[in-house]
Amino acid sequence: MTFAAAPLHADIAALLPRLRRFARSITYNREDADDLVQVALERALGRSEQWQAGTRLDSWIFRIMKNAWIDEIRTRVRRDHLFAPEAEGEHVGDDFAEAHQRRMAIQKAISLLSDDHRIVIGLVLVDGLPYKEAAEVLEIPMGTLTSRLARAREALQLLLSDQARSLP
Repeated sequence: MTFAAAPLHADIAALLPRLRRFARSITYNREDADDLVQVALERALGRSEQWQAGTRLDSWIFRIMKNAWIDEIRTRVRRDHLFAPEAEGEHVGDDFAEAHQRRMAIQKAISLLSDDHRIVIGLVLVDGLPYKEAAEVLEIPMGTLTSRLARAREALQLLLSDQARSLP
């Protein structure tokens, strides 16, 4: 590691909690999220010469992570393999059952959203990125981001209200 790389590595390490939070918001699986963070960090460190000093490091790594997740989804579609969450029945009968059911309903609703909607919700609503920065990460105009976010919120509300109606 060169002397110039040390501050970059420290800055990347400081971003780990945000990277994990973003990864979990788009993968909905702890193991997939950890794998995604690892892939993104490997790519970022391997291509650190591409990062331009003075630009937002977090936006650069979020973009790498978004692209890595898109690659993973494409791979899964090609394999035509569906993954069911292991922990769906983990807390049946516990005091956590109701909260767990709500969390599962939200996770299910978010998983039914398109990738574009899920990613924009992850960046803006979960990670709290300002609209301008989220638009830069996604490489889309700000207007596209705001309309995509509005549609994602509407779709999420509709899915959650449909799920609430179908409960006994």
